[in-house]
Amino acid sequence: MQIQEQVRKQIIGLSLKTKEDYRLIRGNGVYVDDVRLPNMAYAAILRSPYAHAKIKSIDSSEARRIPGVLDILTSEDVVKMSDPLPQMTVPPASNIKDYPIANGKVRFVGEPVAVLIANSKYIAEDATEAIKVEYEELRPLIDAEEALSSKDTLIHEEIGTNVMAHILYDYGNIDRAMSQADQILHENFHFHRFSSTPMETNAAIADFNSKDGFLTVWCNNQEPSFMLPQFNSALRLPYDKMRFITTDIGGGFGTKITNYAYIILVCLASIKTGRPVSWVESRSEHLFASSHGAERIFEVHVPIKNDGTILGLKIKSIDDDGAFARHEPAGLTVWAQVVPGAYKIKNVQSDMYAVFTNKCPAGPNRGFARAPHLFMIERVIDLVARKLDLDPSEVRMRNYITRSDQPYTTPNGCVYDDGDYPKSLQMVLDALDYKSWRKKQKELAEMEEEERAIGIGLATTLDSGAPNFGQVKMLNPRLPLIGNTEACLLQLTPDGRFVARLGTVPQGQSHETFASQIIADVFDISPDIVHVATGFDSSSHPYTMHSGTYGSRSAVMGGGAVYGACQKLKQKIMLIGAHLLSEDVSNVELLGGNVQVRNDPSKSISLKRLARIAYGMPAMIPPCMEQGLWTIHVYYNGLVAPDDRKIANLALTYSYQTHGLVGELDKETGKFKILKYVIVDDAGRVINPMVVDGQIHGATNHGIAAAMFEEFKYTEEGQLETSTFIDYLAPTALDVPSMEIEHLEIPSPFAPLGIKGVGEGGGTAHVAVINAIDDALKSYGVVLRKSIAPPEVLYNLITKKKK
Repeated sequence: MQIQEQVRKQIIGLSLKTKEDYRLIRGNGVYVDDVRLPNMAYAAILRSPYAHAKIKSIDSSEARRIPGVLDILTSEDVVKMSDPLPQMTVPPASNIKDYPIANGKVRFVGEPVAVLIANSKYIAEDATEAIKVEYEELRPLIDAEEALSSKDTLIHEEIGTNVMAHILYDYGNIDRAMSQADQILHENFHFHRFSSTPMETNAAIADFNSKDGFLTVWCNNQEPSFMLPQFNSALRLPYDKMRFITTDIGGGFGTKITNYAYIILVCLASIKTGRPVSWVESRSEHLFASSHGAERIFEVHVPIKNDGTILGLKIKSIDDDGAFARHEPAGLTVWAQVVPGAYKIKNVQSDMYAVFTNKCPAGPNRGFARAPHLFMIERVIDLVARKLDLDPSEVRMRNYITRSDQPYTTPNGCVYDDGDYPKSLQMVLDALDYKSWRKKQKELAEMEEEERAIGIGLATTLDSGAPNFGQVKMLNPRLPLIGNTEACLLQLTPDGRFVARLGTVPQGQSHETFASQIIADVFDISPDIVHVATGFDSSSHPYTMHSGTYGSRSAVMGGGAVYGACQKLKQKIMLIGAHLLSEDVSNVELLGGNVQVRNDPSKSISLKRLARIAYGMPAMIPPCMEQGLWTIHVYYNGLVAPDDRKIANLALTYSYQTHGLVGELDKETGKFKILKYVIVDDAGRVINPMVVDGQIHGATNHGIAAAMFEEFKYTEEGQLETSTFIDYLAPTALDVPSMEIEHLEIPSPFAPLGIKGVGEGGGTAHVAVINAIDDALKSYGVVLRKSIAPPEVLYNLITKKKK
């Protein structure tokens, strides 16, 4: 009998439609504000109108008399019912008493002063106006450099300084590099304050059952299991008395990591009133009081050779991290994942400060900590080219780490897994038709009356993924974190379907889809019979202290956990199948959802039949085998803590993107219009190209927004001038260009399945756009030193130079 050959289908790598979208586009998504509980109350927050002031008195008597008002949570209640929030940093800054509500003093506009709980959110919001608060205004500190040097004005008087943290990194020999240089480039840069604003604002529902002391929370935090120690400490509740649930989340981008402070307030409101309490943040609240990306001021000295070789970087930087150290100053450590960027820069000294100011507390934002550092490096590359009269592409090619160097160990011990940065740039140059645009740029520049200028921008940045939490020990050796882990629970159900539960917390990254594709690929089945549980539930999902979605980790860490669980379950299935077929396990294979005998597919058993036997007929499975078809796998990325020289591998994977764009600057209006945009991306082995393209589009749009539109502007009094979308100019679809995307697919040798993280994007678009605008301005001798260039800024620069 001739045996027909069967071919295993490859599911990984297909652009399958995302599972989540079918639910979401029909309006069947479930967000926090969709949850309704019996007897639910609603909270509204009274916020400080001042950036810096003492609270002399609070009179809530009138508000309490308003019909429908149930109770009011004040700092007196919060201090009595909870403990201060843990701080990331070290003494003296870690000694501050950080409560999620102002206690005796307000330190930024929008800081909570009281929480109103009422029968409806409208009553709660209206009742906030009836609370009378007497303030004594204090001088605010808005400037980071002034905060660093000030001894008279202190954000937290009890610690005697505005310094949140200070770290000196010294890799290689920067003094020798300076002495060997032909020239020294000296520049200053300002990476401005902005945020990636999600469609859904922060929200939480807390339900405390006083009978058994059990707290259930629905929230949209990106990493609730990672934040459990904060909840555990602040609320004085053990893990087994808390349940945290996330369902669908309308975007995160890092801004929904530090919302734990608000979640704690909602929990305390429920504990005090004895009722479920719901709170949903308004858009203005989100903009002025949720979480901002940190500002960073750079002063950098760059030793260079006349041929464009960069010998080192000597950096002094100050991070403006706002009023509290709730996630920052982790930015002083996370940048170290990408110390030299994509270049062979061997000598780097970085003297880094983080300071308190009277601004909204800073937290992670897309490309957290790496984006400012890589912005500085990519600006340096362009300015080195300008100083030496070289083409920016030539300087990049001269300094790139090459494919033959990979895996490449950076000066601080990070190991870039694999990649071809020169090839990615060449692909961009070819797709952009770079030489033709340079020719047109020169022709326009030579026309005296021409009011247009062409600008061409290039950038290559790394998106380090699956980070090593041990990096925080460079800041605070006492923090109990090393490496990175993620968990997956996988079940083959009695009806032959697969169910997976992960510790990751998706906010639009298509976790249900990519996990289904991995499972379908391993078991050679249709993804349609795989169910990946939506969101996260601490009562049913496995998790670790690293679990969550951040740091471009989900595909690598979550995928690693899924793949490991698949391998464990597959091994058990193969043993059971071989036993039922009376064959040695080495003589069976899994194809098309059947365990079958090699070379004789007629002898087979379906996964559905096998599952029924495993669950219902335990006597038929191999002796001494554990019953049931469940498995849990915890994947560990293998990374260890830095040594006392701050040297370690700080991320498992390094995807990268090279962007190239051509834009046209209107000298009469200062408006910059992008004409062509090209991206070459390497995310390692791609699970779903359509999902990856979506991540690339999102990161690019955020980068363009940061470069041309979005900025948090404060007055000298500490008032945020951009607290609505009228002032904080988030771009629409009409404001961003079409993009041409090409993929280099170089698998990681270190990560499961060769996957690299891709979600954050590394800020490539941001600096590529600024480089393009700066290139258009070079005929005026103008250098852009800020990371944002809206039309009015460009117009003023051009007008000033013309005069």
